[in-house]
Formats: sequence, C-alpha cells, structure tokens
Amino acid sequence: MRPAEEELVRWSWTPTAFAGRQSACRGSRPSCARPSRRSSARWPKEPGWASGSASTSFRYRRWNCTSHNKYFGKILQQDIRETAFVYAITAAGVTHAVTQACSMGDLLLCGCEATRNRAPPRPPSSSTTGDGVKWEWGGCGDDVEFGYEKSKQFMDAKRRRGKSDIRTLIDLHNNEAGRLAVKLYMRTECKCHGLSGSCTLRTCWKKMPHFREVGDRLLERFNGASKVMGGNDGKTLIPVGQNIKPPDKQDLIYSDESPDFCLPNRKTGSLGTRGRMCNSTAMDISGCDLLCCERGYREETVVLEENCLCRFHWCCVVQCKKCLVRKELSVCH
Repeated sequence: MRPAEEELVRWSWTPTAFAGRQSACRGSRPSCARPSRRSSARWPKEPGWASGSASTSFRYRRWNCTSHNKYFGKILQQDIRETAFVYAITAAGVTHAVTQACSMGDLLLCGCEATRNRAPPRPPSSSTTGDGVKWEWGGCGDDVEFGYEKSKQFMDAKRRRGKSDIRTLIDLHNNEAGRLAVKLYMRTECKCHGLSGSCTLRTCWKKMPHFREVGDRLLERFNGASKVMGGNDGKTLIPVGQNIKPPDKQDLIYSDESPDFCLPNRKTGSLGTRGRMCNSTAMDISGCDLLCCERGYREETVVLEENCLCRFHWCCVVQCKKCLVRKELSVCH
C-alpha cells in the first residue's frame, strides 16, 4: 500500500479519529478562548457529516463509501474519482479537527485566532442596526490557518519527497481542495452588547462552516470531478477532452475511469450491489434499474422494532415504548 494510504484506510469517514474524544467545551461559545494545560491528545468529537452524512449521501450509489471492508485499500490504490473524494474529505477533516481543537483549548500550540491586525468586520447585509454601531473582533475566532498548515504538513509530507508523478500531483491537488472547502468558507458570527437589548457594540469572530456543509460541498465537486492526464514536463496536469476548462484549486480531479461497482471484484475493491436496497419508483441514481445494474430486484416485507409513544418525564428522562413496524423494501438481485 502506498504512503499515507494506511492512514486513510484507518480514518476513512472519521477524519477526527486522528483527533480523539469529545472535549467538555461544546457549541460555538466565544468564551472558549484560551488553550488550557490539558493533554494535547484530547480532541473534539468527529464531525457529524463525516461519519453519518457521507454514508447517507452515497447510500443509493453503487459505491456507497463504506470503509468497513477489506477491499477499501484497493479503492485508494486507483486514480479514480472516488479516491479523489476520500483524500479531499480526509484533508478537510484534519483541518476542521485541528482548528476546532485549538478553539476549544485542547492544544498547547494554538488557541483562538489572532485578530489584532485585522480590519473591523463589516456589518452583515441582513443587519437592521442603525449608524453608529461600533464593531470589533472578539470572542474566540477559529484559527483555520493553523489547522490548514497542520493538515498540509500531515497529509502532504509523504507525497512531496522528490516525487512528481501524476498520482502524486493528483493526490496533492485533492488534498488542497479538501482544505480549501474549509478555509474559504469561514463565516462571521457576531454578538450585540448594550443596555436594554440595544446594540451599541457588536463583537464578531470567525467560525468554520459545519462539517456537514464541507462534505456537501465536496460531494458537489465529486459529481463534477475533472479527468486529467500528466503533461510532458511531468509537473503539470492537463484536462482530458476538448473545450474543457482547466480545473481550479477547489475542483476534484482523477486520471482513470471508475469501475461500475456492479459486481464484487477484489482487484478494484468493488463490493457489488447485490442485496442493496433501492427505490423502485425513482428514475435517478437511487432507482432500482441503475443501482441494481439492470439485474432486477425483489420486494421484501420486513418487521422492524422502533421507538414509539415517547414521553418526557420530569426530570429528565424520555421513555419510549417499542413498536413493531412493517416495511416494504426493494432489494437488488
């Protein structure tokens, strides 16, 4: 297995498995300001999109992005668009995890973003406050530059050691696309201060996008990924096809076509789609015709046990009964 691929196999859709356990500091509170002297091994909880929404977003695709199989390493050995997405989402996850850990005070080497030399924030377009409102940076802004640099050091180091082959160039490009999906989409959050609810002073700070947003953005890039080939100089990448614009830094790129993932194949890492659930009424990629690779499907009736008739009891317990629910499923042959 090639350098850094073992890390990717181990992380998969849990970019902050690199990070560790949940910190006691939760939410986007500006008061989570300074790094404490707690162990630097403690990190924030994994971003929700990474472990949940990724599998949900790919649920009805032939490749459903599962890493819990022995074939996943085979995916990473290919230059296909699925590999591009794995590298990008992992680099984004490292950036997000390190930056979040800095803001929560879990690392000794970093803390909140330094804002001394930054111009005052502009009022948001939706602001209804009148003239005369004072603005200043405060709270605990996310130091995305630190997370960006650490992700770059960690993800790119083994790729840069004297190599200029097309695979190295592609991986480095996709790593950067993942980091930029975090760095370029920082948002400004503000809090008003003043007597009787007035907003005589507005304190603002920079926050990262939610990781779910990062993942959704990379999923769009996955759908529009560009095929490239290596230039004659061995240092450039050229888009394949006529009248195709060169991919920018945020685009995902690949050099080989993906397998169809219809049948199990150890060589390509395909698990096949036999036994997968599909949507018998849909005409898109979730439809049974496409997902089942025109092999047909069967209808199954299953009985599932679900929570129901839940009640809140003071204080503070939610108690539910168990109900049997009958569901009709379409399953690929």
